[in-house]
Amino acid sequence: MKHLFSITSDYINDEFKALHAQPEDTEDVMSLLMETAEWLRSQGSSQWNALLKGEDSHHTAEAIQRGDVFVFKKGSDVAGMVILMSHPSAWDVHLWGSKAHAGDGALYLHRLAIRRKYAQSGLGRAILQWSSSGIQFEDKHIVRLDCGADNATLNAFYTCNGYTFVGETDGYSTYEKAVTHRSV
Repeated sequence: MKHLFSITSDYINDEFKALHAQPEDTEDVMSLLMETAEWLRSQGSSQWNALLKGEDSHHTAEAIQRGDVFVFKKGSDVAGMVILMSHPSAWDVHLWGSKAHAGDGALYLHRLAIRRKYAQSGLGRAILQWSSSGIQFEDKHIVRLDCGADNATLNAFYTCNGYTFVGETDGYSTYEKAVTHRSV
């Protein structure tokens, strides 16, 4: 399945190049996800613990093959990544209910992660902003995401970055934000 999109902002924070992930990026992307999962665990969070057990609910390697993964590189280093799905996953359908269907005009954002050495650089915020304004997908006008309802820091992060709280399902907060179109 090919996605019709155009990257309208090639760089974020003037130093990280936004790229469509390629199969050769898979190892670096998985390393980044594992690093993030380890860091989360060190902070007392169980978020992404399944990755540490070898369980990848987002099937990242397949997501790269499908074209759903974007990386942000500084030189050849994968500094950050995000999954932007044009079609809702089973998880998205569970959380969003009848709103989530193939023609709903939404992108579903998952697995935003940054390398720890780039923490506190604003890269996470920049990737989040880029996801709604630095890339355009045909027929997409909103970005949706979710996070644990009990993670006050992450919930505040999304709200402070222009995402609107939609509701809570099974302990997960749902947020959405309108896409900002730029001229290509």
